[in-house]
Amino acid sequence: MTDTPVIGVLALQGDVREHLIALASADAVARPVRRPEELAEVDGLVIPGGESTTMSKLAVLFGMMEPLRARVAAGMPVYGTCAGMILLADEILDPSPSSPSRSSGGYPISGQETVGGIDMIVRRNAFGRQNESFEAAVEVDGVPGGSVEGVFIRAPWVESVGAAVDVIATHGGHIVAVRQGNALATSFHPELTGDHRVHALFVDMVRAVGRLDPGRISRVRIDSGDAKEKADVRPL
Repeated sequence: MTDTPVIGVLALQGDVREHLIALASADAVARPVRRPEELAEVDGLVIPGGESTTMSKLAVLFGMMEPLRARVAAGMPVYGTCAGMILLADEILDPSPSSPSRSSGGYPISGQETVGGIDMIVRRNAFGRQNESFEAAVEVDGVPGGSVEGVFIRAPWVESVGAAVDVIATHGGHIVAVRQGNALATSFHPELTGDHRVHALFVDMVRAVGRLDPGRISRVRIDSGDAKEKADVRPL
């Protein structure tokens, strides 16, 4: 038995490499996941930031959407950042077309499929356009050592949550991090800061699901500046 989980990063689009490095820094074996058979070999999954509509369409095109839904519904630990948060939502809202950012209105999105798994309504691009991106200190329940630096890039926020969802962080009066069972989601990008405590929280969530079969774990080391990381980083 081993306490080193194998965690995948959905590698259809988005900032995959940064998550692989962050997971490896948190003492997981990290692998890109593009196909259903690769999904079947991991103990948990990160859905990265990127463009949620593109990721959703590619997941359908490559036959990943239904396997993703099935594994999340079966209790596989999953963590979504930014676009990944949107894909974990049960319902999505777009900002009002008359006020694309910080709107109090909003319209349900038709045609965009989500993986689901967290009983929440998420508003896309709620914090504004690309040129309104920002960084802010965020206190995250369950993450020791003080606030984490949140990078908000065309970031969503959570409009509302169901009774089973724990709100673990807010910013400016808006929900920016939640947890429901084995599912975790943040509006912001901790993988871009070099602070891997949120990823360590997720790795601990994966470990808590149960002991793993050591025969499934392989280690590939890459050079990540000051430290060697355990990750499988292949060309995307």
